Amino acid sequence: MLTLQRANRAQILSIRTRGESVESLLTKEWLLSNERGSYASSTIVGCNTRGYHGLLIGSLSPPANRIMTLANCLEMVMFKGKIFNLSTFEFPDKFAPAGFSYIKQFRQDTGVHFDYELAPASTGAVVPAKPVLDHDRGAGIKLTKSIYLLRDTDTVAVAYAFTTVEEPVELVLRPFVAMRDFHTLQKSYAPLCSTWLGTGLLVSSACGGPGSCELVLSCPSANFEKDPQWWFNFVYRNDRERGQNFTEDLWTPGFFKCRIETPSEIVLWASFGDCHRPGQLIGTDIDTVREDLRRHQSRVITSAKARGEKTRILCIAADQFITKRRTDQNHRATVLAGFPWFADWGRDAFIALPGLLLSTGRFDEARSVLTTFAQAADEGMIPNRFDDHGETAYFNSVDASLWFINAAFQYLNATGDSRTFAQQLLPTIRWIIDSYQKGTRFGIRADADGLIIAGNGDTQLTWMDAKYDGVAFTPRCGKAVEVNALWYNSLCCLVQYYAGRNAENAKNYKSTAEKVGANFCELFWNEEVGYLNDCVLPDPPQRADATLRPNQIFAVSLPFAPPLSPHQQRSIVDVVQRELLTPYGLRTLNVRHSDYKGMYTGPPRQRDEAYHQGTVWPYLIGAFVEAYLKVNEFSRKSKKEADEFIQPLMQHLTEESCLGSVSEIFDGDVPHKPRGCIAQAWSVAELIRAYGLINS
Repeated sequence: MLTLQRANRAQILSIRTRGESVESLLTKEWLLSNERGSYASSTIVGCNTRGYHGLLIGSLSPPANRIMTLANCLEMVMFKGKIFNLSTFEFPDKFAPAGFSYIKQFRQDTGVHFDYELAPASTGAVVPAKPVLDHDRGAGIKLTKSIYLLRDTDTVAVAYAFTTVEEPVELVLRPFVAMRDFHTLQKSYAPLCSTWLGTGLLVSSACGGPGSCELVLSCPSANFEKDPQWWFNFVYRNDRERGQNFTEDLWTPGFFKCRIETPSEIVLWASFGDCHRPGQLIGTDIDTVREDLRRHQSRVITSAKARGEKTRILCIAADQFITKRRTDQNHRATVLAGFPWFADWGRDAFIALPGLLLSTGRFDEARSVLTTFAQAADEGMIPNRFDDHGETAYFNSVDASLWFINAAFQYLNATGDSRTFAQQLLPTIRWIIDSYQKGTRFGIRADADGLIIAGNGDTQLTWMDAKYDGVAFTPRCGKAVEVNALWYNSLCCLVQYYAGRNAENAKNYKSTAEKVGANFCELFWNEEVGYLNDCVLPDPPQRADATLRPNQIFAVSLPFAPPLSPHQQRSIVDVVQRELLTPYGLRTLNVRHSDYKGMYTGPPRQRDEAYHQGTVWPYLIGAFVEAYLKVNEFSRKSKKEADEFIQPLMQHLTEESCLGSVSEIFDGDVPHKPRGCIAQAWSVAELIRAYGLINS
């Protein structure tokens, strides 16, 4: 049973774990992130089910080059001659230990919290299937483990607060380290070593040689005993389901041990990167950390003017994706596309920006994101993404640049910041328009009819970009419907901007926009089926692909939609609602199509084949809700109906997958199991935007 509580204006997610099967508990995950792109994440019982799970994943080059440092920790409480293992690890065919049965409740606010109850009647180190407190023999031990990730440094604090201590107990903490690229898994031949520096334990990969990474572990209230060991074959069940490597070896340098006689709090600190020197950790105060995180969360909620439980949860979810990228010795805001494995992607950032930043009142960050990408433009194109290990930009996208234009104008409309717009954004916008008209990378250019044509059968330039072993599963080459809807929107935005500023520019852009709009309607409207063609293939003569996909919804939802008739717009929305709408967003393909794939599972090729061939994408709910409200003139009835469309996603936000966030995708088939990234920026952003449209 999940409940919502309020504390210090911040939202707390709470879920009782007693009575739930371990299989169910392992499907629920948590995430903490910071402004460096670093994070901590696991399940609500502390058992890692992914190679991406860990207590500290730090960034060498924020937000890129992320390293899995502290993977987990073996936690034991010794009480009345008995050993209580609090941890849960999965190995082949068993959980050992299986401490999940001692967890009474999981909570999340500025950190994550696990409430334990240990019964003195429990027998030795054997974990009972259903532990019950024996009140006739004493109250036992009650403690809370809390995990906090510091905002501006790659430091995690794991705090153990003993609130009920009947008689002296001993706490033993054995940290497990990986010291690897977070996309890989570790094996026991890795050269890991540790050195005690007096105030903390320095753990190194490559033993200080080239490419070495360093982690400092410190527990001021405990003594450290050196006892290096390799533990073998940790199993990550989610990776196994995805057809990937799923077993890992982890190294432990020894353990921290302390005696607890009265209610008290023990803190294990782990720090990586620029601030890992031991003396600095000793001076860190856990209450200061808590207060800093609380104040930040309060600022996030205040900036968004969030009222009500749901909007607070959404605003806190949005904050997780906002990080900083190091450029020319400066740090500028950017948006991570998703956790745990994505870095910052241009397309995702600019689809997400209106909901993630503008709707939440974070205008400074919005400006920084826009200018960061604008400065990285090349050949009239905005980067599609940055490299996972550095600052290299990739430009294999036809629509990212057009989404940038849309986001830039929405920023101008929301803030009135004409100076930043004119000086730092408009030159890039005009460069994009000119380059798309004349031609740029990947054959992107305006055809004789003014519409944008791009790519070939081997490219994947639209958001439907799955490719494996050189095979693009949805190439959508030629003239794609949403690309040309965005193109028309971009031209109209410039017409509106120059009206009253520069009559000649306004006239030129208007002439082009009218040509594009007329030809869009003629080329894409398919009277026979009553909706828009998904793309028009370039092979002469041009061939229309009338596959029913959700991309056409943008031709209704964008601020300046192509000049389709009201009947045509309503027909598009009706067909998409009838054939593609699910409780969690829009399917990427009609279920009756021969290429439809209803399950996103299995090895990489199988998953890539399904990625845009029926898989549900929740980010599309934003465009659908906006289009639905538009064709129904934003009536009270339509808002009530639209609210029903988003309720399953609002429930998912607090009860499924990554608690407090929204998944990247869902299966096309019922029951629409969440898949992909556990937390996706544009999924959260478009839910925020849809919620705002409905409740405005």
